[in-house]
Amino acid sequence: MNLYSHKPEGYECPFCRIVSGIEKPNKGTKQRDIVYQNKYVTAFIASKWWPNNKGHVLVVPSKHFENIYELPAEIAAEIHRVAQLTAIAMKKTYNCDGVSTRQHNEPAGNQDVWHYHLHVYPRYENDNLYLTKGSYTEPDERPFYAEKLRSWIQKNSQN
Repeated sequence: MNLYSHKPEGYECPFCRIVSGIEKPNKGTKQRDIVYQNKYVTAFIASKWWPNNKGHVLVVPSKHFENIYELPAEIAAEIHRVAQLTAIAMKKTYNCDGVSTRQHNEPAGNQDVWHYHLHVYPRYENDNLYLTKGSYTEPDERPFYAEKLRSWIQKNSQN
């Protein structure tokens, strides 16, 4: 049992749905948004975007862990391996100026989905990432970015 759990009773985890291949008929993540998946992690184009950082990726453990406190070190290492692979793919395909990663735990840490996830953002000069708010995208906006990353990863990854 996680002593630092904040998920409400009856919580239906959206990231567990993605990992298991279940889609809802809403604006949430679709299977075509997945850019990389193995038995340990799944990486996908986020459904919530920041205005100047389109196509950012979430890397999640394929098994449910709510936060960093319960995440096994070997899974954390795999998440960071895939985040690095994703960051390189962004540099090569998005032509971004840099990449930022960030991760949140508990309400005071701004966590709002109760499944560990690491954000990988493409960064551009003066993009004001930390001064803007995210909003949900239309599902048809994401495949363009997913295909770029997925193709590069498939061509350049050993796993």
